[in-house]
Amino acid sequence: MTRTEDISPRYRDIDAWPSLDALSAMFEAQMAAVAAVRPALPQLAAAVDGAVRRMAGETGRLIYIGAGTSGRLGVLDSSELFPTFSWPRERALFAMAGGSEAILNAVENAEDDEAAARRWMADNHVNADDVAIGVAASGGTPFTVAGVAEARARGAMTIGVANNSGAPLLDAAEFPVLIETGPEVIAGSTRMKAGTAQKIALNLFSTQLMVRLGRVHGGLMVQMRVSNAKLRRRGIDMVARIAGCPRDDAARALEAADGDVKLACVIAKGLDAMEAAAVLDRNGGHLRAALIEAESGALPDLDDGS
Repeated sequence: MTRTEDISPRYRDIDAWPSLDALSAMFEAQMAAVAAVRPALPQLAAAVDGAVRRMAGETGRLIYIGAGTSGRLGVLDSSELFPTFSWPRERALFAMAGGSEAILNAVENAEDDEAAARRWMADNHVNADDVAIGVAASGGTPFTVAGVAEARARGAMTIGVANNSGAPLLDAAEFPVLIETGPEVIAGSTRMKAGTAQKIALNLFSTQLMVRLGRVHGGLMVQMRVSNAKLRRRGIDMVARIAGCPRDDAARALEAADGDVKLACVIAKGLDAMEAAAVLDRNGGHLRAALIEAESGALPDLDDGS
């Protein structure tokens, strides 16, 4: 069994190699990291399916837990959910060992502070509506393991992403995700292979979660809110493509929807804003189902309370 901290004989003399040879070896290692994610796809799929049930409500939060590189990757994934999917900022949190300062600067001993992780969970009232994702290359980072354990004790769904088999983080989490990347080019430098694999795993998890929550339609970011001229043009293009209408009609629908692309797509089918909102609501915000209902013409009378 190889681990992320092991020394690989393959790279023992890398400091004496020409740059091209060294870069070629590093590149090969990165490709190996990508390949290492594939065996974990069933576990990631199970985690997505479990998270959908909690995130479909109005209060559940995604909480990323980590230290060092792993923590920063969680911060990155968390921060990108709003601009990409309009996921509410208050529903994407990160518990970073050492706090916000540690995003840019190393904070000594922060990763060993189990009490701080438990305190963060208490201070943020983590509960059964939430999903907590702990990420640690070694899988043994005390802050991350304690945070996941505390979140689980409070009823949250927990996911653990680690790069070493038999890691405590995998035992602590309800949904363990093992990505065995093995020794690094530079022993213990888990910003390399392990970090690449973690970034891929988080990308896959959060993107598929947003797809399942109805924030993507036909490969398009339909939950996007129009906030500038570029996004307005993109929004009009999306409405025109999805609703199958001229761009002028799409622009009027987007205006009536106050920049809400999904709502505009339904309005473009001939409904007013109130009717379109009701159709989307009945279909859980899923545009595909809402369009089928809107196109069927079988809409209830909004005045009769149905």
